[in-house]
Amino acid sequence: MMMSITDPNMSDRFASAMEEIHNNHLKTFSDIIDMTTEFSQSHKHFVKSALDTCLKKCKDDEVLFERMQTLKKDLQQQKVLLKDKQRIISQKLSELQETEMHKQDIMKKIEKLKEEQTKRRELIESQNKANKARLKNLQKARLVFQEHLGLEIRTILGKSEMARGEKLQFIFRNINPADEDSVYIITMGLNEDRQYQIVSSDPELECLPYLESRLQETNNLAAFLANVRKEFIARTRR
Repeated sequence: MMMSITDPNMSDRFASAMEEIHNNHLKTFSDIIDMTTEFSQSHKHFVKSALDTCLKKCKDDEVLFERMQTLKKDLQQQKVLLKDKQRIISQKLSELQETEMHKQDIMKKIEKLKEEQTKRRELIESQNKANKARLKNLQKARLVFQEHLGLEIRTILGKSEMARGEKLQFIFRNINPADEDSVYIITMGLNEDRQYQIVSSDPELECLPYLESRLQETNNLAAFLANVRKEFIARTRR
């Protein structure tokens, strides 16, 4: 060992070995630096790419958020419009129901008016028939009493509010043998039910209400006038 240290070439070899080791260390350091630089560049690119991706994602999220807000506002507006439309539809349905009910009421009233009109027509026809029958009886009575008993029939019109409408006066003669020209008068008309009604008599007969009732039941005017004549004759003999 001592011989190696004292070897005059040992110093050069040691220096050369140290330099080689130093160069190897430098090369290693250089490689490490290159690798570090490359890694750093790669990391910078990765970080920049990640940052760009994050920025783009943020921008996309902002756009998406704005769209969501817009859609939310549109949805709220649509809800308001839908609510208004539902209110209008409900109102229209209510109006339609009222119209239908009003239509049904009108139809019922029309049907009722038709029924009343039919009844009124039937009543008028019945009254016309009754009036024709009364006229026929009156004409028969006129012929009988006028030709054989000297009866005169006059048509008069009432002037007061209580005696409005057409009336008939039956004027009897040949009642009192002592005075055959003396007149005995019955005035008649029609009541609201289109029945015969005695207005007055001259002279007054106590049995007129009974005779009037019988006339309204039988509608036989000739028999009524005959009975009235009998009562007038009976009155002159008292």
